[in-house]
Amino acid sequence: MQQTFETPATPRRSLLPNGEKRARLRRWRKVKDKLSQYGIAFAGISVVAAFATIFVYLFSEVGPIFSSASLEPEKQYASQSETPLLTNLERYSEVGMTLDAKGKLHFFSAADGNTIKDVNLAIPADRKIVSLAKGEPRSGIFALGLDNGQVLVAKHEYNLSYPDGKRQVLPMVTYPLGQEPLQLDAQQRPIQALAVQEGSTGTAIAVLTDDGRLSFNLFETETNLMTGESTFNRSEFALKDGPKTATHMLIDTTLHSLFIAEGNEKVHYFDIRSPGDARYVEAVNAVAAGQQVRQMEFLVGAVSLVIGGSDGSLGQWFLVRDEHNNFHLKHIRDFDKHPAAITQIEPEYSRKGFMAIDEQGHVGIHYGTSARTLLLEPMPGDIKPQRLAISPINTALLAFTQDGQVHRYTLENAHPDVSWKAMWNEVWYEGREHPDYIWQASSGSDEFEAKMSLVPLALGTLKAAVFAMMFATPLAVMSALYTAYFMTPKLRGKVKPTIEIMAALPTVILGFLAGLWLAPFIENYLSAVFAILVLLPVMMLIAAYLWRFVPEETRLRIGTGWEVAILIPVVIGFILLCVELSPLVDDTFFNGSLRQWLTDNGYSYDQRNALVVGIAMGFAVIPNIYSIAEDAVFNVPRHLTQGSLALGATPWQTMVGVVLPTASPGIFAAVMVGFGRAVGETMIVLMATGNSPVVNFNLFEGMRTLSANIAVELPETAVGSTHFRVLFLAALVLFVFTFIFNTLAEVIRQRLRQRFSNL
Repeated sequence: MQQTFETPATPRRSLLPNGEKRARLRRWRKVKDKLSQYGIAFAGISVVAAFATIFVYLFSEVGPIFSSASLEPEKQYASQSETPLLTNLERYSEVGMTLDAKGKLHFFSAADGNTIKDVNLAIPADRKIVSLAKGEPRSGIFALGLDNGQVLVAKHEYNLSYPDGKRQVLPMVTYPLGQEPLQLDAQQRPIQALAVQEGSTGTAIAVLTDDGRLSFNLFETETNLMTGESTFNRSEFALKDGPKTATHMLIDTTLHSLFIAEGNEKVHYFDIRSPGDARYVEAVNAVAAGQQVRQMEFLVGAVSLVIGGSDGSLGQWFLVRDEHNNFHLKHIRDFDKHPAAITQIEPEYSRKGFMAIDEQGHVGIHYGTSARTLLLEPMPGDIKPQRLAISPINTALLAFTQDGQVHRYTLENAHPDVSWKAMWNEVWYEGREHPDYIWQASSGSDEFEAKMSLVPLALGTLKAAVFAMMFATPLAVMSALYTAYFMTPKLRGKVKPTIEIMAALPTVILGFLAGLWLAPFIENYLSAVFAILVLLPVMMLIAAYLWRFVPEETRLRIGTGWEVAILIPVVIGFILLCVELSPLVDDTFFNGSLRQWLTDNGYSYDQRNALVVGIAMGFAVIPNIYSIAEDAVFNVPRHLTQGSLALGATPWQTMVGVVLPTASPGIFAAVMVGFGRAVGETMIVLMATGNSPVVNFNLFEGMRTLSANIAVELPETAVGSTHFRVLFLAALVLFVFTFIFNTLAEVIRQRLRQRFSNL
């Protein structure tokens, strides 16, 4: 019987000729190559697009702080009052105010000029107003000097109510010292010039009569708790050695200083902290020789004087303490010059800025801290305003002209208080003895001068990164060299993963340990820390030298590449010895405390300082540097090292002459990656530095970095404010800073690779 055998069915593909199989494989390989090519290209373009988007967003937030101011005409209407001596515009730009030469306060709608309320001050019919003074802008206080030696003090205020849910602004006039004029000159001579100011101790009025007698009057209020009645106690003090004529007089809000513009180029300064023993201090030339002081006003807070001259000059002055603890009036900065004599200076209500107009009708918008002139041009509409009134929130402006018209403008001036120059150069801030780099962006005081220098933050970022790299780089690179080239593979298989897994340790934990444990430990055992940092490497070299004298049989039993295990008890023992001997060293050489010895010798010591940050951040950076550097050394081609050893070089000579140059691009890349990691670190520096924005490289003082500053202040700042945008600028600076360093690192790495490619 014949048997038949069926062969199993062969897959269709296997029946194809070999040539067609290879063609299909090539086509499929080509598809995969194209997919990979386009996928990688898309990913690369996406990364570039993401970086570009970040830049665009940051620039969109930062750009407005460098914009100029602008005035846009809104409407015009007739004024229902005579040429005003004093003007004002309330916060919501709904109610304006004028004071005329007859003593009538006229409150009107700032939208259309319709009268809201008129108040006639108690000026005797046969008397004439001959002088006017106003206090700090926010107080609303002003004083009128009469031709019989009398002075009337009043305040304009605005109360808010919300009938039927709609805001209503109610203007009011109050009289801090009584509704009737006060007889301040017993001889009833006309008041040539006067100054008024409210302070914590009362209301002060300085009076200069037309015959040259200068006096200082202090009114202190006493209120009867039972009846609620208030009485005023007046103290009068004659001031000697002052000028006989004056055009402007100002008293600061502390009631410590009196400034008098004589009518020529001079401004006189009186120290009136003790009115009974007032002291004439000095006279300064506030404008150029031959010119006259035309206007003089305080900026908000009544610390800085802005002085305008007949030549159109504008300068800022304030008191500066000298080495003998005495104050002197100091010229701080100038602003862009107007083409004609200054006729009015109108300070802002909540910032260190002001507006000025001149005889030719030019308007200037200037800012003190940033030394910026944001606008200087003829008044829109070709008008020549006599007086200006600015909104307390700097959004509207009223201009009063000689022909009885009121011109309303929309004001755009959101971010005048910073400039590129002010953020990167020394700035002379109010109350300081000299220009300085300072970051102090906010305060609880309304008249606070924001200080937004980025120099302390940028320097603090470098300081933290440099000290961290000084600690981390030698440890990480040397560890990588030993692990990759000298260590036994079995031990390397345990050490390398252990160090690399340290990179996953949350930095908030490291910051927590650094702030609460490491900082107090270093403070208490400072001499031990220095001994460990300096002497531990020496001790390791001594141990390595002594290892040569260990019997060869013992060394062979331990094996090559395990020597590092011998160093572990040496390192631990030496650290414990340094800690135990630290009190004895302090008592012997530093009078019991190295920290106090440093302080006594002029070295400030903060518990949370750069040394703490350097050690803590160093531990955070070490895994990144170690991992990349170790891979670079380990991947050096074996034929290079074997050839070097075959030619008679020792392992150490091979490491220095062959391995290290070949791996140098990778080692350099590792160091730069670690540096970038240190620059951008936030939590460790936030918790372990004290966050003090100082400008120095003192190892024992703290710092504030760009990243930590953003983390601390961004959640509390108002969105869209100058502070908010400056924080975004800090982020942009950090971004650009990191980008530049990484670019330079890549360029250097490529050159190193090209240089040692022949190996």
